[in-house]
Amino acid sequence: MGNYNLEKMQKKLKKYIDEERYRHTLGVMYTAASLAMCYGADLEKAQVAGLLHDCAKCIPNEKKLKLCHEYGIPVSQIEQESPYLLHASLGAYIAKRKYDVTDEEILGAIACHTTGKPAMTLLEKIIFLSDYIEPMRSKAENLPQIRHMAFHDLDYAVYVTLRDTLRYLEKEKTSLDRQTVEAYHYYKQFYNQDIEEKEEA
Repeated sequence: MGNYNLEKMQKKLKKYIDEERYRHTLGVMYTAASLAMCYGADLEKAQVAGLLHDCAKCIPNEKKLKLCHEYGIPVSQIEQESPYLLHASLGAYIAKRKYDVTDEEILGAIACHTTGKPAMTLLEKIIFLSDYIEPMRSKAENLPQIRHMAFHDLDYAVYVTLRDTLRYLEKEKTSLDRQTVEAYHYYKQFYNQDIEEKEEA
């Protein structure tokens, strides 16, 4: 491996997140590694980003807001109303400050792993999808199909994940994050058909 000591990072991270979140984190790391091997992405970067993507997840929401204001991390109106969303941008800051991650590609993948964004890099797409499809996940609509697609058509899997996420949020009458909406419309321009049409093609 290169610049990062994954074993040391794992031991440190385990002190700051609960057991269930830690198992999820390992699932994301291993899924990200698998997708990196499939698509020729940097294996170490995928593992580091997967391992640290939720490093701020277990910080209480009020403290997330406080830390973002303290560190100068921008907070949108949606994030103010739903502070749990801040764990991504705050996590990127913590990865840099407490885990000595200086690679901007890794930090970018951590920062957008929840919402996605238009024109994601390969690593960003891998972490975004790995968080959604890792083995512990079980409730999302079309999950078996998306897991299959992730290893055959990465961009289409991103599109369907964004589409299904927005459908779920609208059904639950939850506020929609602007970046997720923008990401969805960006990828929709390439894929206008539904998942069933894709499977029948």
